[in-house]
Amino acid sequence: MRYYVTTPIYYVNAEPHLGHAYTTIAADILARYHRQKGDDVFFLTGTDEHGTKIAQAAEQRGLTPRAHVDEMAPKFRELARTLNASNDFFIRTTDPEHEAFVQGFVEKLRAAGDIEKRTYGGLYCTQCEGFWYERDLAPDGTCPDHGTKPTWVEEENYYFLLSKYQDRLSEFFRANPGLVKPKSRYNEALSFIEQGLEDISISRSSITWGVPVPWDTEQVIYVWVDALINYLSALTYARPGEDLVDRYWPVVYHLLGKDILKFHAVIWPALLWSAGYEAPTGETIHGYLLMGGEKMSKTRGNVLDPFAVMETYGLDALRFYLFREVAFGLDGTISLEGFEQRYTNELANELGNLVSRSVSMIGKYREGRIPQAGPEGDGLAGVAAEGEAMVRAAGAHFDAVEITAALESVWEYVRRLNKLVEEEAPWKLAKDETQAGRLDAVLRALAAGLRLVALTLYPVVPDTAVEILRRLGQPNGDADLLLEGAVWDGLVAAAVDVAPPLFPRIEKSA
Repeated sequence: MRYYVTTPIYYVNAEPHLGHAYTTIAADILARYHRQKGDDVFFLTGTDEHGTKIAQAAEQRGLTPRAHVDEMAPKFRELARTLNASNDFFIRTTDPEHEAFVQGFVEKLRAAGDIEKRTYGGLYCTQCEGFWYERDLAPDGTCPDHGTKPTWVEEENYYFLLSKYQDRLSEFFRANPGLVKPKSRYNEALSFIEQGLEDISISRSSITWGVPVPWDTEQVIYVWVDALINYLSALTYARPGEDLVDRYWPVVYHLLGKDILKFHAVIWPALLWSAGYEAPTGETIHGYLLMGGEKMSKTRGNVLDPFAVMETYGLDALRFYLFREVAFGLDGTISLEGFEQRYTNELANELGNLVSRSVSMIGKYREGRIPQAGPEGDGLAGVAAEGEAMVRAAGAHFDAVEITAALESVWEYVRRLNKLVEEEAPWKLAKDETQAGRLDAVLRALAAGLRLVALTLYPVVPDTAVEILRRLGQPNGDADLLLEGAVWDGLVAAAVDVAPPLFPRIEKSA
């Protein structure tokens, strides 16, 4: 199967923060999981580099917009690399290939008769790079996403006839109830459509930093239209000499924050239809990461530095925490204290300690080799069945983009394996020669269970998963990570490696 997953492209008006990391990690988790299933995966992320907000940020720094974006975009590329994101391409909207594609795309809108020139006035939020209806503002007249007051903008622009697609959009949503997840966001988008759609500006005449309108170079293409088209344009030049549009479109799954739902769920399908393309297969809307009760935002100044967190706790601890702490799709509060608790209680004590104890006991009692299966495993068949059921349950959650629920399935089994250690007490079995077969069965069960845990956790904590497999002496190449091999009998009776703790203790002063 084909699976094309995207993040939003990120504004480069300021440094990357944990909010950007959150969406990128989510997309990476899904990409890695689908590769484990054997799917044909393409994963796209990148940067949005045009528009008023970028031009203003550059001016404040005393730079040209081009100098500003050329300095900032590599920081977002580096964030993806540091997060161990497995993206297949990193797009910049200043790429000449993208700009040319955007101009060709809007020419198709014009050829379809869906472009008109008009004078328009409206309330414009520079932070959103979008117009707001007065009815949708906060009670104090501010943008509900950024807390700033929109300004009145009036100019002559080119308009896309969005209203022409209202009935088609409504019918499309009702025929595809799983189009937008979660259901509350689907309902929100459908409600927006059925309240009545107005035509939208697709160009700006008051700024120059953008892609020129091909038939009127006095205007530039509206930054949101430019940005949305990246999901298509990237496929035309991500791999030199190949056009991947027919291969991956429209089997595309967009991940995005709820503040940009309208652009993706309502405007984007209509633009695609007008230009002769199919609408996306699915969109998943995640919530906000909150600090101090507010959404993390560069505008509000309450951001958490992902690089500092990774330096203290490690990359996989960050990846785990974000999706263990906050139910994916909902808003959730994060904190440094939360990092410490999850790290200590679950990663260090429950998973890390389980790996260390299991490998150490195999090393101590069986000369460092996982024992073969014997007939003395009565009662352990349940642990085997539970392990394979865990793999299936977590997979079903990943398929439904329920990352937090998938982690809960795994963690229930981690605790089951810890309980097995306490119930069987291998250190006691080792003292009784008549229990040698039982000890073999228990140690093998722990190794087999941990192998299933590692394979299932791989999308979320890839480095940790591979290290667990390595310590167990299990094959851990790309082919060995496929979920078709995540079965109880897939364990190899190999030599183990007793190594330092997976998650070392962190001093509170850090």
